[in-house]
Amino acid sequence: MIRSKLSHRARLEACLSQGPLDRPPVALWRHFPVDDQTPEGLAAATLAFQRTYDWDLVKVTPASSYCLRDWGAVDVWQGATEGTRAYTRRIIQHPDDWTRLPVLDPTAEHLAAQIACLRLIVQEAGPETPVIQTIFNPLAQAKNLVGGQNLLVHLRHYPDQLHAGLATITETTRRFIEALRDTGIAGIFYAVQHAQYSLLSQSEYEAFGKVYDMQLLEPARDFWLNMLHLHGTDVMFDLFRDYSIDIINWHDRETFPSLVEGKLRFPGVVCGGLRREETMVLGTPEQVQNEAHQAIQATGGTRFILGTGCVVPITAPHGNLMAARQSVENYE
Repeated sequence: MIRSKLSHRARLEACLSQGPLDRPPVALWRHFPVDDQTPEGLAAATLAFQRTYDWDLVKVTPASSYCLRDWGAVDVWQGATEGTRAYTRRIIQHPDDWTRLPVLDPTAEHLAAQIACLRLIVQEAGPETPVIQTIFNPLAQAKNLVGGQNLLVHLRHYPDQLHAGLATITETTRRFIEALRDTGIAGIFYAVQHAQYSLLSQSEYEAFGKVYDMQLLEPARDFWLNMLHLHGTDVMFDLFRDYSIDIINWHDRETFPSLVEGKLRFPGVVCGGLRREETMVLGTPEQVQNEAHQAIQATGGTRFILGTGCVVPITAPHGNLMAARQSVENYE
């Protein structure tokens, strides 16, 4: 560790390069229901959250429908504690509907709105506070277009039609990522939801997930701060070691591997250490700091960003959020 205080960007750059740090980086993120329905609302809520806690990076978390509404998806806010919205209209009703899905341009209404949101956030955050945008991988987008159980049926019984849809989603999202280069963001937060052995076999994920992931991540190589999120339990962690990403985030307190094991398996930076519900929502500030210090000690504070395995629930108390932020300052 070094004594002089680094900027957020310099701290993350040092973390990635294994250079000297003044403290471990820390970043938490959450949904902003209701506020996330306009670019101005999401930008204002995200920036207020950043001003309050001063995280080392700003992870922008729009509703998952932001990339689907231009295809006609509809969702509604029903009060979920994670801040997520429920889908009320699925676009894919029949397997052949995948073949009729059009490729979207980044100038489409809702995609363009998200780009406008990012410009607002980057402008206020400034060059020393990195901003990363959430990108759902094609299989996750497909799930929200057709519904979770129907996706598995189509994957196993109508693979050709699903592949056609995934190709369209991939091309649309590639164009969107390319358009993000002019916003000033530092990278993307690439969300993968189906790399779980309870959902798919490894060969299924390779055929319907990884092949499209690799195509999508190609234009993201121009960014310097790309994070991969593996959602859920019993994840196929080792399948992602060759992805062109800088940071990997997963539910490390709930599933294999641990942070220490993750550092051994992945050459980049690991992000996690805090339990979302038991600690961040139901725990005390003292418990938050103790858990944070355990994670820092276990990783040695290197190649490590303190965070949670996924979004922080919107019910997490202010005191616990502040305890997470302060934990990296008072750790010896």
